[in-house]
Amino acid sequence: MSDLIPRPRVVEESAGSFAFVPGASVSGPAELVNAVRVALAVLDLRHADPSPAPAEAGTGGPSEARTGPITVEQDETLVPEGYAVTVTPEAVRITAGDAAGALYAGQTLRQMLPAEAFRSVAVPGVRWAVPCGRVEDSPRFAWRGAHLDVSRHFMPKREVLRMIDLLAAHKLNRLHLHLADDQGWRVESRAYPLLHEVGSHRARTTTKPFRGESAFDDTPHGGYYTLADLGEIAAYARTRAVTLAPEIDVPGHASAILAAYPHLGADPGRRHDVLDRWGISPAILSPLPATVDFLATVFGEIIEAIGSVPYFHIGGDECVLDDWAASAEITAYQRSLGLATPSDLHAWFLRALADVLAGLGSRAVVWDEAFVSGRLRQDTIVMPWRGVEVGRQAAAAGHDIVATSVFPLYFDFAESSSSEEPAAIGDTITLDDVAAFAPAPPSFGSEAAAHVLGAQFQLWTERIPDARTLDYRAWPRGCAVAQITWSGDAEGFATALPAHLRRLDAYGVEYRPLAGPLPWQRGGTGDRMHQPGKVKIRDVMRHLEELTQEADSTRPSVS
Repeated sequence: MSDLIPRPRVVEESAGSFAFVPGASVSGPAELVNAVRVALAVLDLRHADPSPAPAEAGTGGPSEARTGPITVEQDETLVPEGYAVTVTPEAVRITAGDAAGALYAGQTLRQMLPAEAFRSVAVPGVRWAVPCGRVEDSPRFAWRGAHLDVSRHFMPKREVLRMIDLLAAHKLNRLHLHLADDQGWRVESRAYPLLHEVGSHRARTTTKPFRGESAFDDTPHGGYYTLADLGEIAAYARTRAVTLAPEIDVPGHASAILAAYPHLGADPGRRHDVLDRWGISPAILSPLPATVDFLATVFGEIIEAIGSVPYFHIGGDECVLDDWAASAEITAYQRSLGLATPSDLHAWFLRALADVLAGLGSRAVVWDEAFVSGRLRQDTIVMPWRGVEVGRQAAAAGHDIVATSVFPLYFDFAESSSSEEPAAIGDTITLDDVAAFAPAPPSFGSEAAAHVLGAQFQLWTERIPDARTLDYRAWPRGCAVAQITWSGDAEGFATALPAHLRRLDAYGVEYRPLAGPLPWQRGGTGDRMHQPGKVKIRDVMRHLEELTQEADSTRPSVS
């Protein structure tokens, strides 16, 4: 059991093993049994008949309900997501605090089985045995997740569902889905259909390497999820203990919205196109009441489709406020609110949206620019992407935070400074860098550390054009995030990883090998060519951390 990822809190090993029989029954409450069956789908386990067995002769009454050698039951003394598994040669007994705990117990058993348990069906010739012993476990952090940008490059629904399965296999429980940005709007709106009819596709995409000559592929790119798709994704996630956190990034990063509805812009007469290059655009929504009403309607559509949205991300990052300052109407509105600067108006706008979301039953989540600008609702969750220190400040101010620092959690950075790597935004964020990260470091102190919900890795897709590249970027660095957010540290991770990679092989994950990319994973020429040393992560972090020291830090360098 020393090769489990993430590492359990308590592991006790004993002699012997228990052999599962595919198609065997599991007894217990339906919700818990179903969670175990999802985790161990390869074994095609069945829910045992909960009805009482026929009375034995001479007893005069029914016997106890049928039970088999595999049982699961709820233990209310266990924390949410907590579980215990006891394996003897005769039986497997699972106790769980809730359905998520039962799922994670099943995932632990799945890792204790041969690696073939990560295939889609049971293959012949495998003895489905797990070693005897006891595992008792619960997570260090409540938020253990991944951010997937489907705006820059659209990922079809099947890839999102597959990502959810991989998150669940690693006991990761949040999928932050980045649905809107300058380069594309990715969800149907029945109230404002031009959002998906116009905003969901661009005519071409840049192939320019960093600071190279402008070049484009002249190939249209697009796609969007219907509201029914989004509801399906969320329901699929819930059965795997994953919570979907949608993001509509505003008021900046708004080219796709304004391509569809230009009257919502700070300069209503300006024409916009869905952006065909990377970087940041000055396109920005107007902060006037009509925009708030528009977004309230769209947020409501998304929440209704998903069914329950405890967290809704509204962005707030990298906003160029020049058009607000240049607009007489917006300036007059700003003054009518008693606000001194456009930055104050930016903060007011995000708070107004957070109030809308609160009325819809959701907590707002923002990037850290919104915290630096001030005026946040106290229940707003902050994602400090520009460094650990701004996260400490937000937590010290009483905001719950989710660690998202560029270093070491932005997986669009290359894992080595080598020309053999596929094109990346910069270098280097290694597997060891991720494993060494502490979401709540000692420098936070106990009060601020109590506000750290957890951490997530970010998959920005400017240079992740397809699912194969997504696999390469996400894993095995995502395995390290699973360990540090569940177990709290990386103890034993390096030793356990080789066996875990064999599980990913069985699953079909095209991860980055520890020794470096395989020949077909390497960068080539043009837009596939990595340029080592052009963008160094430590230079990036130095610049970003300097920006967080300024109250007027919403404005980025426009590229």
